[in-house]
Order: sequence, then C-alpha cells, then structure tokens
Amino acid sequence: MDETNGQMADGSNTERYGTDGYAAAWEQDFAQQAQRPDPGRVMKAARSHFSKLGGMYLLGTIVTVVLQSVVAAVGIYLFPQWMAGDMALFVTMLPMYLIGMPVLILLVRTIPADKVERHRIRAGHFIIAVIMAFGAVYLTNIIGNVITTLIGMLKGGVVQNQLANVTESVSLWTIAFWMVLCAPIMEEYVFRKLIVDRTVRYGEGVAVLLSGLMFGLFHGNLNQFVYAFVLGMLLAFLYVKTGNLKITIAIHMLINFMGGLVSSALMRLIDLDEYLNIVADMDMAAMMSYITENMAGLLAYGGFLIFVFGSLIAGLVLFIVCLVKKKFSFAKGQVAIPKGKRFRTVFLNVGMALYVVFWVAVIIYSLIV
Repeated sequence: MDETNGQMADGSNTERYGTDGYAAAWEQDFAQQAQRPDPGRVMKAARSHFSKLGGMYLLGTIVTVVLQSVVAAVGIYLFPQWMAGDMALFVTMLPMYLIGMPVLILLVRTIPADKVERHRIRAGHFIIAVIMAFGAVYLTNIIGNVITTLIGMLKGGVVQNQLANVTESVSLWTIAFWMVLCAPIMEEYVFRKLIVDRTVRYGEGVAVLLSGLMFGLFHGNLNQFVYAFVLGMLLAFLYVKTGNLKITIAIHMLINFMGGLVSSALMRLIDLDEYLNIVADMDMAAMMSYITENMAGLLAYGGFLIFVFGSLIAGLVLFIVCLVKKKFSFAKGQVAIPKGKRFRTVFLNVGMALYVVFWVAVIIYSLIV
C-alpha cells in the first residue's frame, strides 16, 4: 500500500473501503460483477426464445393445415354435393377452431410469458383508435388490391381475392358467425395476447411488430396480408398499452362487421355484374332501368363508400397528428436487444425463419396459381 495517496498496490482506494474492510468489499464487488448477465448469453437466450415461439406457431400451423386438408378431402369424397357454400366454409373452419387452434395455444403456452399491465382507456381515445383502425384497413386494402392487380397484369391473369370469393359464396348468417364473432375472439387471443405476452420483455416495439407480422402472414394471401399486418400492429399497440384484450376484440369485430357483413349485404342489394355489363354495352335505356330498380341498394352502397373514404381520410389525419405529437411511443423491455442485432435476434433463428418462409411460400403460391 502507498500510504501517501491511500492506494493499495493494485490501485484500489482504501478511502472507499478502509484498510480492514478492503478484502470483504472487494469480494462483494467481484460477486456483483460475476452476477451480471453475459450479453452474449442473453442474446443467445433471446434467439432461442424467439425460435421456440416461431417453431410452436409453425407446428400449430401445420397441424391446422393438415387437418383442414384431410377433412375437406374426406368431405369431397363422401359428400361432394355438400362441399359448397356454407358447408364448405364450415368444414374448413371447424377443424381449425376445434383442434388446430387449441393445439397451437397449448404449444405456445409452454413458452414463458409476462403479464401486460392493465390501463384504462378513455372513451374518446377508444373512438380515435376505431377511426384509425378503419382508416388503416381501408387504405392498406386499396394498396394490397393495387399490388395484386399489377401482379395479375404481369402474369397475364387474375390474382384471386380469396376473402371476396368466400364472402360471395356463403350466407350472411355464416359471415356473421365466423367472421364477426369467432375470428376476432380467436385471432386476438392467438396473435395478440399469446405473442405480445411472450415478447414484450424484449420491448414493446418488438412485440407490436412481431404480432402484426405473424398475424398478417397467417392469412396466407397478399390481399389480406397487407391490411392484416398493419391492423395487427395497431391492435398489438393498443393491447400492449392497455393490457385489455376486450378492446382489441371489439375493434376487430367492428372491422369485420363493416368489411365482411355490411359490405356483403350491400353488394347483394345490387347486381354489380349486371351493371358492368350494361355499362360495357353502353345501353342507356337498360342503365336507367337498372338504376330505377336498384335505387335503394345504390343509395345504401353510396353511403357505405362515403363511410369508407371518410374513415380513410379521418384515420390518416389522426395518424399524422399522433405522429407529430409523438403518441406512438414504445417502452423498452426488461431485456434490451442492442441496435444492429434486433433483426438477427428476432428473425434469424430456426423457428421464426421457418414460420416466415412457410407462409411467404404459401402467399407466393397463391399469386401464381
């Protein structure tokens, strides 16, 4: 020890510890340093966590797809006359909701989760969220349709809108049951609660992005992916800030009610194909007759279009206002993933990469067939 400056031979300061307490204090500091998590091990554990999450969702997806395919094949073989319209959708959805999704839920629940804190949301904020959700869905739906139309032009064919094909072939009661009631409840639990609860420890931003992406990909076609991805992120943001799944379920139901049930009901009030044929033939007498006969339906559909574009504009304005006022903030998680390592940690792992590749392949296949 150098008594002139209070330093031990190793440079430690005895004024901090005192001569007699130096050894004990040094051992305490050493123990604290040893207990600090190794960054390398933390990132390895994080990659393993995301890999397991992606793997469980992939396994649940495979179980669901196989079940749906087998049940549909058996139905076509045994009862071909039944495999159309409401019954076809029933045969497709029932295995997913009764077996596929429950299996997926059980698999995912084996992964450790954190509880998202509950916070109340004001009525005014809820209304703003609803308007923004409608605006986001309608805007991104237009973008998705434009993209698929361009792809169709490039391949020299039409890219099928799978959702439109389904809603046109089933009854309104079936749409109300599956799309408005069942889908929002199941999808919000599986793609909001299960994912966010298991990823929020790595930051709210990570949880929101992953929830939206996995939700969008699960739809399996480009038309729905675009708006489902954006809507999924918005609903995940609401869930991570409120911890209340009922809020996201309610908004999801409203979206599906207007986009699935109301739009289908209005389309059935007017025979759009007949109108397009009349326009193509430039038959003015037939056009006036059509308008007179379908006046109520045309007025109702016109009101719906006003709602669509009004929601789009209002939602976009509110989104810009929220951006300017920095309302979209994301809290850091218990485990901080360093910048530059987030993409590799979250996506470049076996389970999550396979989940993404599987659904991207499904989407590409739907575009080229």
